[in-house]
Amino acid sequence: MRQYNVLGKRHPLATASLELDLATELAEVRTRIDTELAAILEAHRPEVPARLLDAMRYALLGSGKRLRPALVLWGAEACGLLDSHTALPSAALPGAAAVEMIHAYSLIHDDLPAMDNDDLRRGQPTTHRKFDEATAILAGDGLLTLAFGVLARRCESPQLAAASCAELAQAAGIAGMVGGQADDLAAEGRFADQPSGPPNAQTMQSIHERKTGAMIRVSLRLGGLAAGANPRQIAALDDYGAAVGLAFQIADDLLDVEGTEVETGKRVGKDVCLGKMTYPSFYGVETSRLMAAQLIERAIAAIQPLGTAASKLEALARYVLERKH
Repeated sequence: MRQYNVLGKRHPLATASLELDLATELAEVRTRIDTELAAILEAHRPEVPARLLDAMRYALLGSGKRLRPALVLWGAEACGLLDSHTALPSAALPGAAAVEMIHAYSLIHDDLPAMDNDDLRRGQPTTHRKFDEATAILAGDGLLTLAFGVLARRCESPQLAAASCAELAQAAGIAGMVGGQADDLAAEGRFADQPSGPPNAQTMQSIHERKTGAMIRVSLRLGGLAAGANPRQIAALDDYGAAVGLAFQIADDLLDVEGTEVETGKRVGKDVCLGKMTYPSFYGVETSRLMAAQLIERAIAAIQPLGTAASKLEALARYVLERKH
């Protein structure tokens, strides 16, 4: 990670120790959550067709940052949930596993020929290229439904399970991620009976707040719920998530313009080819960078009342501006 932000200024927290700590913390999250995800899938092996389970495993356990599970776990930690014998709050693990399953399902379906028609994801063939289109669709369906089963069966109380399922359904469903995806396709002019109309920044922001931001916000809220957070703590996490989610999307748009296939692990320049509305296309690269930086500062300000328990969330917010993939 570079020690300078998108404005060319040194980050206040950009020290060698912080960089090492953040990388170590993310690696720890990945190890813990991948172990959890692998165990969940393996428990279903006797009852699931082998090809379907292999495709689900391929999509779920491939290389990836595991940012959303980290947000769940660190959101819980920021609200005071810690285990005495582990470095991560185990009560938040069901939520962390569920959001990664939803994320993996969304990537499978986004990559399909009927959607973004991608053949590369995380440096590997997309699921429908590795297997076949029908298996990929079913693998996505399987991960989507399994996510809610994980919450229902593994949360520490029925009340937490019900609240977590409701939050995740809202964020991932028709008013959230799925609805944002539908409007994104409409904005590309995909539907002959629904003219897209002139592109505008307000529509673009609405799409991104649902398509990308909703799952980032719910990750933090799930962590807060697992910690038994009070309304003020939940509000702080939600404000942080709203700002980070939008900054994350702007960074994604910038990577599509300036990144390389080797760095990002996926095709670049495809947004322009698909006619997608992006921040660089509306505001230009430099203004988009400035907007992302301002959003990150807003996110950091939102979690200041949570104190040092939110230090990982602060470091992660700054990382969003520096990521290469």
